[in-house]
Amino acid sequence: MLRNRRRLGAWLLAAVVLVVVLVLYDADRTGVGDPKAAPPTTPSATLPGTAAPAPTTAAPSPSATPSPPAPPGTGEPSPTASATPCTSPGACGYPDADSTGPRIALERHDTGNMSVKKDGTVIKGWDIRGSLDIYANDVTVIDSRITSTNWWGINLRPGYSGLKVLHTTITAVPGKGPDNGGVNYAVSNMGGSSIEVGWCDISVFGNALSMGQGDLHDNYVHDLVAFRNQGGEWQHTDAVISGGGNKGRLTVRHNTLLNSTPVDKGATAAVGLFADTGVVSSVVVEDNWLAGGAYALYGGGPGATGIQVTGNVFSTQYHPASGAYGPVTAWNAGGAGNVWKNNRMSDGRPVEPAP
Repeated sequence: MLRNRRRLGAWLLAAVVLVVVLVLYDADRTGVGDPKAAPPTTPSATLPGTAAPAPTTAAPSPSATPSPPAPPGTGEPSPTASATPCTSPGACGYPDADSTGPRIALERHDTGNMSVKKDGTVIKGWDIRGSLDIYANDVTVIDSRITSTNWWGINLRPGYSGLKVLHTTITAVPGKGPDNGGVNYAVSNMGGSSIEVGWCDISVFGNALSMGQGDLHDNYVHDLVAFRNQGGEWQHTDAVISGGGNKGRLTVRHNTLLNSTPVDKGATAAVGLFADTGVVSSVVVEDNWLAGGAYALYGGGPGATGIQVTGNVFSTQYHPASGAYGPVTAWNAGGAGNVWKNNRMSDGRPVEPAP
């Protein structure tokens, strides 16, 4: 009898232990009682050129206050406040005074308005008081400074090619130029082929980089100076200007292009693609910081083809909509080969051209 009682007690104890084990297993399987069980965090998308925002742990409440509407022409409303704005060109990886201009000590040369007529000429380490008029092929200007009182800083004449302007500061003396005191073109390409302008610090000139074809990259264009031309009108100002009719490609990549000129004193664009002398075609505008002008970008007009505008930041540093009237105008959405993609305001809003 005593043996049977002990055996029964052992079976009851085993049953109790089994019940406890099953309860604990079920709790562990369903996550009940686990203080670490929580919804996974989902980081906000990081916009190009911005720091990664702090992750959030929950979706916004449906009752949250909606973002204010975007200005006309800027596409969708602002993203949530977790998107960090791109505050300045240098802070966001775009060219500025620290990353452009000469890298070596300079020697002063009072050249006046100098003509270069020898093929393959290299000008390096010169601090030029004057301008360069290029009547030669394959000329290179590098690690230099040009302070002009002429129509231009550097001008490539028709029939010549191969010009390179690298790591150079190109500026002028306001009020001392020939166009009623103004100066017009920092670099002008009148030749029949592409030229390269890279890592240059450019200021003062009304239309800083003027050409239908070329490779413009890593430049800092700023502080354009308004002036009345010889006709008595305010000179139109553009950081980059192309008049159309080009036979080659114009590439504008990774530049800081600023036009702070007031609209009532001639401001036109940061990048102006105009059909002044022919149809605009074969232009790449990629990964630039654009600000100012009546519109920051003029897109070429109704006949424009092969225009690729991708990955640019339209800065609000002068106007809430980048340009005084908006970020972009004259965009031909139906033109063959025209691409508009991944362009945004510096505060994160996507930019889409008006229909």
